[in-house]
Amino acid sequence: MQGILIIAPNWIGDAVMTQPLLATLKTQYPGSTIDVLASNWVAPIYRACTEVNNVIEADFQHKRLQWELRKQLAKNLRTKDYQACFVLPNSFKSALIPWLANIPFRIGYRGEMRFGLINVAIDNPNKVNRPPMVEHYLALSTLLSDGESHAPESLTPKLNVASSANQSINKKLSDVNIDPNSVLVFCPGAEYGPTKRWPTNHFAALASKLIHAHSNANIILLGSKSDHRLAEEILQQSQSRANIHNWCGNTSLDEAIALIGKAKAVVSNDSGLMHIAAALKTPQVAIFGSSDPAHTPPLSEKAKVIWLNLPCSPCHKKECPLGHLKCLNDILPQQVFATLNTLL
Repeated sequence: MQGILIIAPNWIGDAVMTQPLLATLKTQYPGSTIDVLASNWVAPIYRACTEVNNVIEADFQHKRLQWELRKQLAKNLRTKDYQACFVLPNSFKSALIPWLANIPFRIGYRGEMRFGLINVAIDNPNKVNRPPMVEHYLALSTLLSDGESHAPESLTPKLNVASSANQSINKKLSDVNIDPNSVLVFCPGAEYGPTKRWPTNHFAALASKLIHAHSNANIILLGSKSDHRLAEEILQQSQSRANIHNWCGNTSLDEAIALIGKAKAVVSNDSGLMHIAAALKTPQVAIFGSSDPAHTPPLSEKAKVIWLNLPCSPCHKKECPLGHLKCLNDILPQQVFATLNTLL
């Protein structure tokens, strides 16, 4: 098979968890090239995957069909002579482009009226017994099998930091006189909602404990522009503001990947940055609330998960249906501090 196109998922964490699929396809079809069509938001993940030949960025907007954009992309892709396309999102619109581009094999999960658009398909697993997301994506690699058994390269995602991103983040650190060897990263955000976000006062208390114990530590608060307010709350509630730096919204995702790769450790919620830390094998503490660590764990031997496994969790709700958010409030800073110290 000469050319393979991947239609990328829309979320950073999901994109990270597709890397074992890419590695397995590269093993199955060693002479092939793998290109990825991705939104601007997740494209940096695929620039950090060595299996990818070319990343095609598109300005996809959430919940919009963008028919003209998809037609134009399909027209451009038609000249590439792809033999197969793996459509990783479950949506109808994500299957339109490879169909319009006349790619012969269009592989994905059934769903959202995609009959005909996806012509090599398997059923989605039921929500009760969902496999981990890495296995969910990896299952698609079997659909074009020639009968031979191809063991996956690994079930553990792996990313590589681009040298240009490393240079850029080194300059940012140098400009504010931060020693790269002193950096700890906190990721206080989670796009899903409040039930995935450890309270800001807990992050602030943890920051104070860490700086008291490690006086040369610099804590960088990392995330998107929408996380900037959360990071400011952490700063305002902390007792050691001089060593805490709010970089939320001030780095590109390429730079964030490089910074996480340099960090001594990362403390995060269940978020895309959590999965990046795992794929870079950075020591980390991952805090889970409403979500299920069996389904989307940080896949790294250097990751420690804290989850209380309360009777009401995982509820997978964006707001706590009981109003108390005990699944996160009851994870205390001293517990995270003690867990983090086992990694440092």
